[in-house]
Amino acid sequence: MSHSPNLVQKIGRRFNQLVIGLVSLVLVIILVLAWPLLTARTPQYSNINDHFKYGSIGGASTMGIPYWIWQVLPVMFPEYLPIQDYKISETGYTQLGFLQELGQDLPIGFAKDKQLGLEVVTNNCALCHMGSLRDKPDSLPQIVSTMPSNTVNLAAYFQFITSVAEDPRFNAREMMPYLKTLGANFNPLQALLYRYIAIPQTRALLSVQADKLSFLADQPLYGPGRVDTFTPYKTRTFNINLKDLPSAEIEAAASDFPSIWQQEPREGMQLHWDGNNTSVAERNKSAALALVSPTNINFASITRIAEWLWNLPAPTYPFAVDADLAAQGQPIFENNCASCHAFGSEGVGHITPIEEIGTDPGRLNSYTYEFASNQYTLFSDITYKGEDQRFTHFRKTNGYANHPLDGLWLRAPYLHNGSVPTLRDLLEAPENRPAKFYRGNDVYDPEKVGFVADVAAANGSKFFEYDTSLPGNGHDGHLYGVTLSSQDKTALVEYLKTL
Repeated sequence: MSHSPNLVQKIGRRFNQLVIGLVSLVLVIILVLAWPLLTARTPQYSNINDHFKYGSIGGASTMGIPYWIWQVLPVMFPEYLPIQDYKISETGYTQLGFLQELGQDLPIGFAKDKQLGLEVVTNNCALCHMGSLRDKPDSLPQIVSTMPSNTVNLAAYFQFITSVAEDPRFNAREMMPYLKTLGANFNPLQALLYRYIAIPQTRALLSVQADKLSFLADQPLYGPGRVDTFTPYKTRTFNINLKDLPSAEIEAAASDFPSIWQQEPREGMQLHWDGNNTSVAERNKSAALALVSPTNINFASITRIAEWLWNLPAPTYPFAVDADLAAQGQPIFENNCASCHAFGSEGVGHITPIEEIGTDPGRLNSYTYEFASNQYTLFSDITYKGEDQRFTHFRKTNGYANHPLDGLWLRAPYLHNGSVPTLRDLLEAPENRPAKFYRGNDVYDPEKVGFVADVAAANGSKFFEYDTSLPGNGHDGHLYGVTLSSQDKTALVEYLKTL
């Protein structure tokens, strides 16, 4: 039986139309499924303070954790939270002292970015430079930008997210149901990406980081408001084997988070606790490398923050000041402190040798000549707006830098390692300074000028006991003002509130 040519042509055309239709349908389905991935954008913030708190500074490809995995970790693995009784009234990440604002799904210092079309969580500058303040225990906390993060236990956070990677439950079969209970509404393509790429790759990434951060288990606990700046740098950025590092570089390296307001008058001063750099721009990039890599740093984001910080004034002391007493304290400051710490003085922004200052040498020892040399290899062949980004200012020093004292009231605890809780304590001889005290309380003590440090627990929080006898925690040195009379010390502290 034969068919007419017209019939064959009609059948052929219909078949072609069917194939084209099916292909088009498949393409439409793929486009619909892929559209959320193709259109994913890094959130932008017009308000600079919001950008500081939640904007990305890069790091998605090397440090980013897929959003839903990050959210589920404390739900699936609460037993790995290293200090479960630190914020016993809190749950999840706020248990580690992170600040959570109403209406925000991430704590301050955490940013959303994108990687392979997936939303990922990274960190930004506010992680270490955003704190809280209360005038009494039952007050609501006031969140203050650019102050040291006085409640954040960063080491505990890193120990948590790396410890969970070793748990056999960290797999797609166990994790996917948890993600759905948290509200993850994946389309089929997103579900495949999470099941076969995001979950196994995140576990592998965190396992690698666990090895590079394994030194944390051998160091004294930092507690809130402190970090070892350079050991993670050595192991994560330069891939130095921990076995090749002397114990003196590792065991006592923790120091306090600094404040970062008013950077313009600091340009040219010796920056960081040990004064190892005189360039604010290089200091900013160096600090960012704790959270990003040289190849994925977001220069535009960092620059925007730097421009904001350039002339941002220090917060004004919010409590009552006895003007007459402060006036009595001003000449005491000028005669005992100003030569090293007043803007425009001869000594401000310079180094006081360790033999003279006498404070704990752990932070100083952690920054070595070899490490400085390695820093010069960073940002090679990387430019931004036509300018070479390579480091050129880092130097090894022999002491600690004399920093200006603007906003001093909000920079407690004092000394580079946060070993002295209040200004009044700092004016005492080391043997009369608290040998142990508590960190993490954001209730302010306007009399001694610092955060309340003699309360072990309050309002569902058990604070961290800081022991000055442990490596890196020493409170010796900085003997300036210790021989003043009690009346002069009181007057000096009153004046220091006004800086």
